[in-house]
Amino acid sequence: NRWLRCRSLPPGALESIADTIADRCRVPWFAGAVKINVSLVPPLVLLPVFLHVAALHFLLGLAVLTSLPAVVLWYYYLTHRRKERTLFFLSLGLFSLGYMYYVFLQEVVPRGRVGYAQVALLTCGLILMLAALSRAKKDPGYLPIPAGDRKLSCQAFPSKNVRGSSNGLHGAAASSRAANGEAKGYSRVLAEELGGVRKDWCAKCQLVRPARAGHCRLCGRCVRRLDHHCVWINSCVGEQNHQAFILALSFFMLTSVYGITLTLDTVCRGRTPFTALFYCPGAYSDYSSALSFTCVWYCAIVTAGMGYILLIQLLNISYNVTEREARLALRDNTGRRLLGGLVIDTGQYNRGFLCNWGHFLSLGSPPPQRSAEDIV
Repeated sequence: NRWLRCRSLPPGALESIADTIADRCRVPWFAGAVKINVSLVPPLVLLPVFLHVAALHFLLGLAVLTSLPAVVLWYYYLTHRRKERTLFFLSLGLFSLGYMYYVFLQEVVPRGRVGYAQVALLTCGLILMLAALSRAKKDPGYLPIPAGDRKLSCQAFPSKNVRGSSNGLHGAAASSRAANGEAKGYSRVLAEELGGVRKDWCAKCQLVRPARAGHCRLCGRCVRRLDHHCVWINSCVGEQNHQAFILALSFFMLTSVYGITLTLDTVCRGRTPFTALFYCPGAYSDYSSALSFTCVWYCAIVTAGMGYILLIQLLNISYNVTEREARLALRDNTGRRLLGGLVIDTGQYNRGFLCNWGHFLSLGSPPPQRSAEDIV
């Protein structure tokens, strides 16, 4: 009605319409209608269409490959602003892998330039990457909410619904801080553990969390040593899955670069991969070569983006800082920009390159048992 009258829509009207349409997309089933996650569908339909259109002509390829990253970034900022989880990026990543592998087997391998050993090596890299991704999708280190502490909190803080830990370290000072709280504050310092490890209070999860833990507003949970929430795996990266996340990125980079090299060596013979990527005269001589060359450029764009993420992660590990800590240090102006701003050194946990990597490689392992003599 407003469109017909040329009147502006109220704020949030389009989002409400989209949510209603998404809720109505259901498939009949024996136990009742099953809701379809609409965010899974666009990559399955649009990616092959866009790549086949881009293979028709050089200018179409330039337009599609330029606009595609812009559309993905726009959708990322849209979901980030709405603070909601989506399977779009995970679906796009997995389907891109599957479709690129399909094009490689259908268009590149039959040309006879790629041997069975090379196909097997590429397949092994893909399988290893998916295995690491599956591990990275598991529990990142969510902090549990004990039922006993919840009962204790109701007795200790009945008026403000604020819960403390059962060790009794909070006292009256903690109660007054919780009552005065910040408007947005996810955390505040409440106590010092005997070992000197700082504890924070999360007003969202109503629990005391250890040092370096953080609250993810998308997952709605506190995570040990929270690094960031990764939309590509639709999960947080924390203490329990950070190693698998780095491993998945590394396998992806190696497999993608190897597949790009094999494809360019087949489509653009007699040229180095880097030269062929920018100058391949026979790429659009037939549709099969054009599609392969378009997929190479799509892979190159994705690989460049993932390579940047991997570089930042490796630098952060080398300085023993997480993405969350770097962001907070920039906000509070307490960190130092190094290497042209690629890494933010907070100086709080940095113990040197080797010690930092040793600490990272030991993430998720059980803490060493302390003897009775050490405790005394």
